[in-house]
Amino acid sequence: MKTVKIVITFLVILSVLFFSTGLIIKDSSYDSQITILKPVDDTFALFTNVSTITNWNPEYSSVEIVDQKPGITGSSYNILIQHNDQTTIVKEKVLAYVKNEKLTLFFDRDGVIERDEYSFTAEGNSTIIHLSASYQAKSYILGCVLPFFKSKFKNIDEVSLNNFKAFAEK
Repeated sequence: MKTVKIVITFLVILSVLFFSTGLIIKDSSYDSQITILKPVDDTFALFTNVSTITNWNPEYSSVEIVDQKPGITGSSYNILIQHNDQTTIVKEKVLAYVKNEKLTLFFDRDGVIERDEYSFTAEGNSTIIHLSASYQAKSYILGCVLPFFKSKFKNIDEVSLNNFKAFAEK
């Protein structure tokens, strides 16, 4: 009987900790960086070219232009993502676009809102791309789970940046 009480107490404590995660941690963020061995103008042009994004981001099946604004800021896209035999449509909006310097993207996907800020810095004949990503859950339960997947999200973004590096430098 005493063992059952200990197990139940342990499970209650774990449940309280899990559900308090959603109350304490509202959003998560991380940074990543990569150096591309190309000039900043070439790198930025390749990175922002909608027609080539499927070449370096393997999960992106296609990108549909919903609304292309002059100056790019405010433009919106639907991205078709194939992952584990599932198809998802992610809505993307360009929040900021400064040629050869900055690109800020807003993603609305199933249950998660993500904001990616890319900065492009020239260093000689190379370009440093710095990513500052943040995301938050749309629901409380997902908010309890999301912080535990921070490293997974960072890994996905780093794979994409490495794929872009290989694509840009070939």
